[in-house]
Amino acid sequence: MPGKATAIILVLLAAIACTPKNDNEGERPTYKIGYMICNSEKETLERFIPFSKYMGDKLGVNFEIIAIDTINFSREIDNLDFVHTNSLLYIMLNRFNGVEVLAAEEKGSLGHKSQGIILTRKDSGITELGDLKGKTMIFGPMLAPTGFMAQVDLLQEAGVDPEQDLAFYTIPPGSFKHEKVIYGVFFDKYDAGSIPIDDLEIMVADNRVAMEDFNIIAKNEAIPYCNFAVTQKIDESLARKFKEVLLAISEDDKVEIDGETIKVLDRALVSGFVDINDGDFDIVREMARRTNMPPYQKY
Repeated sequence: MPGKATAIILVLLAAIACTPKNDNEGERPTYKIGYMICNSEKETLERFIPFSKYMGDKLGVNFEIIAIDTINFSREIDNLDFVHTNSLLYIMLNRFNGVEVLAAEEKGSLGHKSQGIILTRKDSGITELGDLKGKTMIFGPMLAPTGFMAQVDLLQEAGVDPEQDLAFYTIPPGSFKHEKVIYGVFFDKYDAGSIPIDDLEIMVADNRVAMEDFNIIAKNEAIPYCNFAVTQKIDESLARKFKEVLLAISEDDKVEIDGETIKVLDRALVSGFVDINDGDFDIVREMARRTNMPPYQKY
């Protein structure tokens, strides 16, 4: 992660880049969007600067974008107007801060959903969850619903207590944690890894690993994943317009930044957005309860 000074500079650059240059610029209100850092702060800003400028131009407003680590959202939420988070963060912010979901992003083979998998090397001899007792595991970030929570749910259902039955488990530090999980298993540093299936699909498509190198020994039911939500401070009419613009974005929509024409969805690494309701996240809430995760954890 960049240092504090670097992070501030990146955020300022993002704000500048997302501010349309026109004669009425000073008359346009400014709103803040908090984007969950997925792989790295730099990648998050690169993905969503063009997207946010497109949204601002369509709505006639300016958007200041802020890349936020998953563990920092609760302390930043009062300064934000819109948020882009995963489904676990959404149910936390919905319960404690009253944010309301607007739309879910689509990408990969599962569309707006994600599926947590546990994988091992093909030659490991580990073919089922019970084989993991006494073995080592590497998980994704703790607040990644299909990088950590879903896999804990799978293990518990199979009678494997991660705290008691695994010889050792860890979460990789730094950026691109999901890739580190896959490489950690591929290079035989850990017996098993815990990731969203779309991260494996991306690496296979890039020819960095091959699907036949791994056994997928368990997968959870697909659940909602990344989404846009609105905070309580935003007027209903603006929230409704924001949602309408989101749902209408097509693969051909473009934005101009510094003389460069950018396809909005391509740069954001998504294929589109779909309507979704708060009730669609109940499956995530039940999983959080079963695994003692926020916002239902009991100490």
